[in-house]
Amino acid sequence: MKNIVLLGSTGSVGTNTLDVVRAFPDRFKVIGLAAGNNVEKLAEQVVEFAPSIVSVADELKAGELVQALRHVGLRHPPCEIVWGVEGATEIAVQPAAQLVLGAMSGSQGLLPIYRAVEAGKDIALANKETLVIAGQLIMAKAKEKGVQILPVDSEHNAIHQCLRGVARSEIRRLILTASGGPFLHTPKERWNAVKPSEALNHPTWRMGQKITIDSATLMNKGLEVIEAHWLFGVSPSQIDVVIHPQSTVHSLVEMIDGSIIAQMGITDMRSCIQYALTYPERLESKLPGLDFGKPHRLEFFSPDREKFACLDLAYKALQVGGTMPTVLNAANEVAVAAFLSGRLAFSGIPETIALTMEQIASEPVTSVERLTNVDARARIFAEEAIAMHV
Repeated sequence: MKNIVLLGSTGSVGTNTLDVVRAFPDRFKVIGLAAGNNVEKLAEQVVEFAPSIVSVADELKAGELVQALRHVGLRHPPCEIVWGVEGATEIAVQPAAQLVLGAMSGSQGLLPIYRAVEAGKDIALANKETLVIAGQLIMAKAKEKGVQILPVDSEHNAIHQCLRGVARSEIRRLILTASGGPFLHTPKERWNAVKPSEALNHPTWRMGQKITIDSATLMNKGLEVIEAHWLFGVSPSQIDVVIHPQSTVHSLVEMIDGSIIAQMGITDMRSCIQYALTYPERLESKLPGLDFGKPHRLEFFSPDREKFACLDLAYKALQVGGTMPTVLNAANEVAVAAFLSGRLAFSGIPETIALTMEQIASEPVTSVERLTNVDARARIFAEEAIAMHV
């Protein structure tokens, strides 16, 4: 029985993770859940999985969780309730935890994951922003503590599978696939008129709002380039991105002799989650496989880097190094939130990020505290840039 802590339990990755746990009740025990504002769903999870400790966004939500638990027949909370980043961090370092699955959205997942690594916990990582912001610190700490960082993102999960038994000296390049999102064939001239409802209509995956917008701008792929650099120890020049609208091939690895290894599968996050939870074992899954009795199209082509400017901004941030990926991520989170709230045009997302990267200089990565400070300054500038743009 493996004791699991789940950070981000009410989001799409979190709920899919609990589906995997349901499929293997003799393999996994959920001992801690961290959520945000969805106390109703969290209350249902508490009743079903009986964790010893849970976390919510703030003290007000903690009170709401107590009420939600009463509504389902529990007069007294059956677990400890904590809140905020401090609460999520407390859950992540629980002594009994053997694996921490990080699925909190955006930069809020950084501190809990970093502290979990410090505490010697293996990590299944769905929150790519954590490595974008602090990849240098986290991977160094993971090496020091002897812990594994197992990718849950479909693309990096696919590369991890392709690289089993492969020496790093045999790798020529990693190839991340991208569906192209809902605006693959939309002219850039129309981007000013894009509505949030259109951008949230992803053609192949069902995900949270922030990651769906990132997929529409291709920033999601840019963040994955940075994440792949830290996870697999390859240079930026060894990481390519190709558009693959069918989302059947999740990623590829090209070897130095020209051979290419690809990982294929259905578009269901539970496959990636199960692989990460059970690694190094592979367990039989109840999910369907690809049906090769039906015709399949597999198309691949280069992204339009002028239209999808966020991709080049991510490569630039990685090449500059230091805290520049932190600046990139902070500006992107602010810009995406502004677009979703109607304060910024879709085309304003890469413009805001570029302006912020021009104004906030890169610094050496020395501590989480320095990264937090840079993140805060980048957010302030991005908000000011958006206010001036509006």
